[in-house]
Amino acid sequence: MNYVDVVIIGGGPGGISTAIWCKRLGLNHLLLEGREELGGQLTKIHNEIIDYPGIKAENGNQLKDRFIEHFTNLGCNHWLGIKVISVDAPNKEIILLQDDNKLKIQYRYLVIATGAGEKHLNIPGEKEMINRGESYSATADRYLFKDKTVAIVGGGDRAFEGAILFAQAGASVYLIHRTKTFKARRQYLNLTLNNEKIKILPDTQLTSIDGINSVKAINLKNSQGKVFTIEVDAVLIRIGIKPNTELVQGIVDIDVDGIIKSNQIGETSNPSIFAVGDICTKAPHSSISASVGQGAVVAKHLASLITTI
Repeated sequence: MNYVDVVIIGGGPGGISTAIWCKRLGLNHLLLEGREELGGQLTKIHNEIIDYPGIKAENGNQLKDRFIEHFTNLGCNHWLGIKVISVDAPNKEIILLQDDNKLKIQYRYLVIATGAGEKHLNIPGEKEMINRGESYSATADRYLFKDKTVAIVGGGDRAFEGAILFAQAGASVYLIHRTKTFKARRQYLNLTLNNEKIKILPDTQLTSIDGINSVKAINLKNSQGKVFTIEVDAVLIRIGIKPNTELVQGIVDIDVDGIIKSNQIGETSNPSIFAVGDICTKAPHSSISASVGQGAVVAKHLASLITTI
């Protein structure tokens, strides 16, 4: 069995930062990432990144490459393509799957940096749509839908910004939200209300998605009970994110929003488990900078614990 002082699960900005600081502070560490490349959700950012201090990047992939270069040049310890099956907190062990072989690693401290993923509606046709690869970015793909029809589900900034971008590219947009109240900022609301290419459907739920080889139509139901169908060429689900807490369910305290409860130094209800990034940060306060900062804080705190024990 391998023994590591600090095991980090997750290779997004928070996990990368934690590993970089562990390396700098001389801590025996290992970062585990299920994918074949580091970066986490950075690969899904198609907009220019102008708010990360010291680095201006055209998109998330460019910033990801900078992070990986830094991480690699420092020689941080990591395994890619590793699936973490479970966490055995009482014995301070994690069970991994690599090439169909189970491995165990014992840790002194565990840092959860598994981030968050898109929420789903879990309606008929949604999974099939995703499996066909019909997942689009308003920034990167909007010009594919000129003179076509796009449905966007959600009431926050991402939904409204997406509707504006598609409309600017020449698409007709249906913006669907289950209530009359929207969380999007006022500037987005004003831009959509005054855009003839965007039709807002409040108090309406998407009930299913039709299409065998591609999306063809959506079925909806409004608060008055009216059921109707609209032909569309694409559907974007923008209803928020869900923290990836499956590994630590029942091990650490989690709040009603699915966020790991942690304090300002990343401590959770389990004294050997820490959290950084979107897994412990509510969506309105989440950012690349926040995740990176949290990673540094946790690593420095762990260094103080390890060097004094």
